[in-house]
Amino acid sequence: MSFSPAGLLPFIARLARAPRYLVAYSGGVDSHALLHALVQLRAQFPGVELGAIHVNHGLQLSSTEWAQHCVQVCAELGVACEVRAVDARALVGTSPEDAARVARYTVFTGLLQPGDVLFTAHHQDDQAETLLLQLLRGAGPRGLAGMAELSRFAHGWLARPLLECSRAALREYALAQQLHWIDDPSNSDTRFDRNYLRHEILPRLQRRWPAASVTLARSAQLCAEAAEVLEVSARADLHAVAIPPTPALAIAELAKRNTGLLPPPAGKGSGLSVSKLLCLSPARQRNVLRFWIEQLGLPLPQQRHLERLQRDVLHAAADAEPRMHWPGADVRRYRDALYALPPVPGFDASQQWTWNLDAPLHIAGAGTLAPRREQGAGLRAEACAAGVRVAFRSGGERIRPAGRAHHATLKNLFQQAGVPPWQRARVPLLYIGTELAAVAGYWYADEFAARDGAVAIEFQPE
Repeated sequence: MSFSPAGLLPFIARLARAPRYLVAYSGGVDSHALLHALVQLRAQFPGVELGAIHVNHGLQLSSTEWAQHCVQVCAELGVACEVRAVDARALVGTSPEDAARVARYTVFTGLLQPGDVLFTAHHQDDQAETLLLQLLRGAGPRGLAGMAELSRFAHGWLARPLLECSRAALREYALAQQLHWIDDPSNSDTRFDRNYLRHEILPRLQRRWPAASVTLARSAQLCAEAAEVLEVSARADLHAVAIPPTPALAIAELAKRNTGLLPPPAGKGSGLSVSKLLCLSPARQRNVLRFWIEQLGLPLPQQRHLERLQRDVLHAAADAEPRMHWPGADVRRYRDALYALPPVPGFDASQQWTWNLDAPLHIAGAGTLAPRREQGAGLRAEACAAGVRVAFRSGGERIRPAGRAHHATLKNLFQQAGVPPWQRARVPLLYIGTELAAVAGYWYADEFAARDGAVAIEFQPE
């Protein structure tokens, strides 16, 4: 299949109105061909500014000359070229390819304005290489879906209009148009996985199966469709097994309800019902767990983590409090609820403050206390006039929640409320004199209760 500027028109026609089209321009043959083709089509998208972004990774001795070449080519084409230099050297244990990609896309993220479209020159052979790499990494349908033609990115969109075009076709176009491009010697270094596939494996596959890149790209598309179906299934299952989020509420709200009980706060997002999860097949459990963890913004687990989570956490005894973790994520179970959260930072439960309630009090590792003065239930304003002492549990604390006849230990109250054990030590306690006056976000003491001119204490946990 040959390449021509006209072949891009159907793709461009599907794009929403954009202020700018920006081409990720490395100076290589693929991105040069794409930039040149878009310049020929300028009349087809009037009012849209066309520009280029060149990222100087600083990894080659000729990097500066390459950047100058890109600026010159863009000037000849009448296109503004934004050059950004980055330090793309890989840290110990990091792939050089990944380090360069992260540095590059960090630049793109910073330069994109709302509605902009970033064009990259990824093509059919790149898609085939991506599929093979993901296969060798043991990826599932989502990873095997490869690169999407159009996806949300930063403040705008990421467009890959060449995924049905071969590397050879782009090179033929570049030669026919007498384009001058840069050949990065690192692209021939077969120590890098992608280069090894490109130079050693794909050519052999194509000699035996000439349409290998086409069929591999087709498989990626089928995997993308399967991944979409799995996501729909995961959303439905998540709705069925999720426990509604119950963040810590203002103490005043508890008084208005005339109750001293509050269901456990789940932190950000909601927990999952273990009993409902166990009604799903193992495959659906893994599918919804993976989706749920991603929705919480946590790093995705590997397959072995999911299988261990099913075995050691979901199937643990009902009275157990199992947990497991992988880098960046911590999964815990309490009773029938499963919670996923970032690793809990270190916390000093012996710290104390005198708080005059004039401004919010931020407590590192716990959250923020904020006063709100209003007519209604809360702590008596005059009782708080001299300020309160803020501390944390040391053991044996007792309180008589508003509306109750008897004192109870915090341990029993937390158990009755279903507050997960790992959250209890980080709940601020408010003392007036030597008496426990409030448990932030949960209860306030009856003897300090007021019905008018109350001070409500809101607690937003971290």
